[in-house]
Amino acid sequence: MKTLALLPLLALLGAPPAPEPQAQPKWERIFDGKTLNGWTPKITGRALGEDPLHMFIVHDGTIRVSYANYPKFEGEFGHLFWKAPLGAYRIRFEYRLFGESLPGISVWQATNSGLMFHSQAPATMRRDQDFPVSLEFQLLAVPRPQAEPSGNLCTPGTTVVVDGTRDPRHCIPSSAPLLPAGRWTRAELEVLPDGRITHFIDGKPVLRFTAPELDPADKDAQPLIAAAGGKLALHRGYIALQSEGHPVEFRNIELQRLD
Repeated sequence: MKTLALLPLLALLGAPPAPEPQAQPKWERIFDGKTLNGWTPKITGRALGEDPLHMFIVHDGTIRVSYANYPKFEGEFGHLFWKAPLGAYRIRFEYRLFGESLPGISVWQATNSGLMFHSQAPATMRRDQDFPVSLEFQLLAVPRPQAEPSGNLCTPGTTVVVDGTRDPRHCIPSSAPLLPAGRWTRAELEVLPDGRITHFIDGKPVLRFTAPELDPADKDAQPLIAAAGGKLALHRGYIALQSEGHPVEFRNIELQRLD
C-alpha cells in the first residue's frame, strides 16, 4: 500500500516542468505628447517634411490636424508619417473629430480622417500625390452628409481579401456604430504575422480582412510593383495620421511589435 501511495508523487517528480507563459511584447509610446519627434509630414503639393502653415501641431498633449492658417481647402491632403516601417504589430490610440470642415472640401471629406498603414515610404510619393499607396483605417463621425460608421477600410492603390474573396471596393464598411463628432474614441489596429488584420473601435472588432496586395491597375502602385520585381503582396510599410480637411486630434498613441 505504501508503494502504491508513492506512485503519484514519483510521477510528479519525474514530470517535466510546465512551460512558463511567454511575456507579452511591451507597448511603447510613439508620440511623447510634447513634440513631433519621429514624425514627418507629407502634404500634397509640397516636398517631404514641408509644413509651412502648421497643419500638424502639438496641442495640449495631442497631435492636432489644424487648419488655422488655411482659409479654404485647395487639395492639401496631409499625412504625418512615423519614422520606421512596420510588419506585424498592434497600434492603439484615441482620436476625436471636432469643429467645422474647411470650405471647399468634397462631400466625402466631412468629419473624415484615418490611419494609413502598410504605406509606401513617404520619400517615394510624388509631390502632387494625394494619398500614399496604403491601407486606410478610416475614422469618421456624424453628422456628415452620408451617415457611415467609423473603422472602415479604404484601399488607395491596394486590395484585400474579405470572407475568402478579393474585394474590389475602394471602401469596405465596418460593423461599428455611428459615433458623434467631438467624442474621444479608442481605435486599435492588429496586424498579425500571418497577414490577418483586424480593426477595433472602443475595444470591439469591427472589421477583419487578410492578404493585402498592391493593385496593378493603380498608377501610383505600378512603380512600386516594378520596384518589387512584380510582386504584389504587402507584408509591411509605414503608418501615417491623415489630414483630409476636417480638424482631428490624436493622443495616447502606442505600438506593440509582434515580429
